[in-house]
Amino acid sequence: MQPKGNKYGVHRVLEPKGVLPQPANKIDNNMDVLYDNEILIDVQTLNVDSASFTDIMNYAKEQAGPNATKEQVLEEVKKEMLLNVELQGKHRNRRTGSGGMLLGKVEKIGDALKGKIDLKEGDRIATLVSLSLTPLRIDSFGEIRPEIDQVDIKGKAILFESGIYAKIPDDMPEKLALSALDVAGAPAQTAKLCQYGQTVVILGAGGKSGMLCCYEAKKRVGVTGKVIGIANSPKSTQRIKDLGFCDIVESAAGMTPVQVYELVERLTNGKMADVTINCVNVPDQEMTAVLVTKDDGIVYFFSMATSFTKASLGAEGIGSDVNMIMGNGYTKGHAEYTLQELRESPKLRKIFEELYA
Repeated sequence: MQPKGNKYGVHRVLEPKGVLPQPANKIDNNMDVLYDNEILIDVQTLNVDSASFTDIMNYAKEQAGPNATKEQVLEEVKKEMLLNVELQGKHRNRRTGSGGMLLGKVEKIGDALKGKIDLKEGDRIATLVSLSLTPLRIDSFGEIRPEIDQVDIKGKAILFESGIYAKIPDDMPEKLALSALDVAGAPAQTAKLCQYGQTVVILGAGGKSGMLCCYEAKKRVGVTGKVIGIANSPKSTQRIKDLGFCDIVESAAGMTPVQVYELVERLTNGKMADVTINCVNVPDQEMTAVLVTKDDGIVYFFSMATSFTKASLGAEGIGSDVNMIMGNGYTKGHAEYTLQELRESPKLRKIFEELYA
């Protein structure tokens, strides 16, 4: 008989007792025992969140040394990922605190869930909860794709009763679906926040979440609104220009927050943004987003590199009365919503297939 589990996975928490799995320092990743309300997953691919993978790559390069080959750097990436799991029982980046999500096949369903969920053994799913709370075991590594933050592994993972997931659709490659689902919260939240006629600034517009947000924002603000896409490199700037979702596209490579503020001030004739969406995957971009947003406007921090302390105290320090939303990666229907964007827009699907599939 399977042991009874807690809905939120508290039964897997080893230290400290009484907290939920995400903030826990260590959780139980023993896959030999399945609780009655858990789903055991045979893992194929980890889609590490962008902020976390960027940090891991930078750390691996430091560890490998200045003359290291690509293969040596990737070996350091493996060591770092294994260490995260060894110390914590899950893949939570020890510096950024963030995780990612995974693609795998349902291997076993706990007795208490059988017949109550729309899954069966053998179904291919993407988990829509963070790796920072998911019990994980890595047995071996396959291909590592640094350009898209994906790592193929052989291993096992546990999805708790409260965990959300999406079945991999039949009409698109699974790696394509995985990439989109990884950032599904961003475009779905954008749809809720943006309204007709508004000015929207998207920081990191040429990245994975940024492109989806640009598409969704333009749908919402209409012909009388304005979407300003600010990208972080010449390559991503050209990418978002070619897609044509933004009314204005600018590159902010090397710019300080004040310089970006002055750019947006000029582009909006001093009115600034009604809504700013921060999709940048590196730290210290909080004040860029705050500065370009008008009083009573909304800043949506989707990036996991965001510091609440820097954002809140920084806004206070400059007397900015903006409404700040920290990036909850979940909103109702976000998975299907995001996959539908790829179906609606041939241009968006094509670039996602080229980059991520």
